Amino acid sequence: MASSPFVLNVDETNFQREVLDRSREVPVVVDFWAAWCGPCRALAPILERLIEQRQGQVILAKVNVDENPYLAQSFRIEGIPAVKAIRDGRIVAQFEGLIPEAHLAEFLDRLLPSPAQAEAQQAAAIENTNTEEAARLYARALNKDPNYGPAILGMARIRLATGEIDEAEYLANKVPPGGEQGAEADRLRAIIALKKLPVNEEDARQQAQADPENPQRLFEWGKALAVAGDYPKALEVLYAAAERDRDLARGAVKELMVQIFHVIGQRSDLAEEYRDKLRRVMY
Repeated sequence: MASSPFVLNVDETNFQREVLDRSREVPVVVDFWAAWCGPCRALAPILERLIEQRQGQVILAKVNVDENPYLAQSFRIEGIPAVKAIRDGRIVAQFEGLIPEAHLAEFLDRLLPSPAQAEAQQAAAIENTNTEEAARLYARALNKDPNYGPAILGMARIRLATGEIDEAEYLANKVPPGGEQGAEADRLRAIIALKKLPVNEEDARQQAQADPENPQRLFEWGKALAVAGDYPKALEVLYAAAERDRDLARGAVKELMVQIFHVIGQRSDLAEEYRDKLRRVMY
């Protein structure tokens, strides 16, 4: 096998990193083979050449089944060569045996991103460093596919970052529920709901510092911090309010904390920490 950054020898120690994790960025084709397998030796140079032609749009991971029996068993390999295409950690296409080169090229091309996907992937890579260019790329993706979820969500994040709350909400509401995209839309809607709360951060801070044992003033400061996006500090202050007023903890504090948990991730360490703390105060 010729040395190539797009063709990897993978085993049980690095399969998670090189195949499953990487497949969230680029499709990975896994070739299960063995040295004694004639069809495997015939397929390998053709597959490697076609992968090389696609210059990193698809990665090839080669797994020797004799040396990695656990992987072969996990993927229920019964005959080789067995080729599995993995995207986002899941098998999306596969075949077994030696197939014509034209069919193999079609198999690989089906894994390549659509024009809208390609634009959105470029935009996502620079979203946090070049907002203007990312917005342009997301707009181009949406011109090619108006219903492409990742581009809708990317544009919604940009609109939210630039303070265009209503436009961000409109975009987030276009994404159907369910899956990773639905979860991201829910997260954006939670941020939008917080942004719409009427607060004055500086006034709230001054009043809370002037009367630090007043639970309502602590709550208002926590709310202002949440609106500003300082979620760790917001949870800290909201918990202080909850400690001083159990009824407030069970009502307004709990409701606001749940909104923050949607933003930071329901199963994040921070959410788990403050969920437990709030539960102890409430009960």
